Amino acid sequence: MADLVAVFLFIGVIAYAVLGGADFGAGFWDLLAGGAQRGRAPRALIDSSLAPVWEANHTWLIYCLVMLWSGFPTAFAAITTTLYIPLGIAVLGIVLRGAGFAFRKASIRTPEQRLYGAAFALSSVLTPYCFGSIAGALASGRVPAMGNGDAVTSWLNPTSVLGGALAVLVCAYLASVYLEVAAERRQDWPLFRYFRDRGIVAGIVTGAISIVGIFVLRADAPRLFHNLSHRALPLALLAAVGGLLGLLLLRSQKPRALRVTAAASVALIILGWGVAQYPYLLGTHVSLHDASAPDATLGVLVGVACVAGLLILPSLVLLFRLAGRRETAPQGQRQTP
Repeated sequence: MADLVAVFLFIGVIAYAVLGGADFGAGFWDLLAGGAQRGRAPRALIDSSLAPVWEANHTWLIYCLVMLWSGFPTAFAAITTTLYIPLGIAVLGIVLRGAGFAFRKASIRTPEQRLYGAAFALSSVLTPYCFGSIAGALASGRVPAMGNGDAVTSWLNPTSVLGGALAVLVCAYLASVYLEVAAERRQDWPLFRYFRDRGIVAGIVTGAISIVGIFVLRADAPRLFHNLSHRALPLALLAAVGGLLGLLLLRSQKPRALRVTAAASVALIILGWGVAQYPYLLGTHVSLHDASAPDATLGVLVGVACVAGLLILPSLVLLFRLAGRRETAPQGQRQTP
């Protein structure tokens, strides 16, 4: 039963990474878009693409938190009493990000738009970094079973820095792909090329950091490195192939196939981490079964998750379909790609 709840939990983690991660990545490109005049067109596309869905994607974060504290309460207590600094920064980042995004759209004066835009963009980078550093802390075993671990070194260490950097880069890559698709739907070919080029750069940098990460994990998290290079190796290789295929598709005129490939590659990366981590939830000292709630609680949690999936998944699918249909071509002269 504990394994089944862990599977449901990891489904939420993957969904939040693939959907919510793209929202954070859009903030990354918003940060690098340039001044008010030069960045006007990219930011307009980012605003239009995020507005219908960015709050809905936080559903997965709430789902993951509920599954974690209900299904594995002792591990949740250990995580929150050790990693309260990155968790607090991430929560603050989510709040500031939402406020910045909402108030920038409602502001009229340029200085105010810059202020709220900076809050939105900086929070969009800081929050996924904190989530990645938390994953690194869990994977490298820096969260004690009883909690109250070192509040600084638990998330400021080589594996956590690697996790944070990869989280930011993966979010940026996903966002560039999704925004390229949005530009293609509008037949806005300058923006299509704009995000295509940035997607290529993000994909190359992510691949380079991943290669460096092999040596980081070998030195700092040897068990995780061993399982990634043995048990989870097929998933890692599939993710690498997907990444290379994504770079090739970025040069093609089939961005919608690229979107599926990019999402699948990210899902395979996270799934590989889960397979390498199993059966432990915290490092190598707390297993899923050690940290799990009683079977009666787990059974109720599985039932609630199934019912929630039947209600929420169709709603999200409908939302994304409607958001996709609302994309229209901009006025003015169109160019060919």
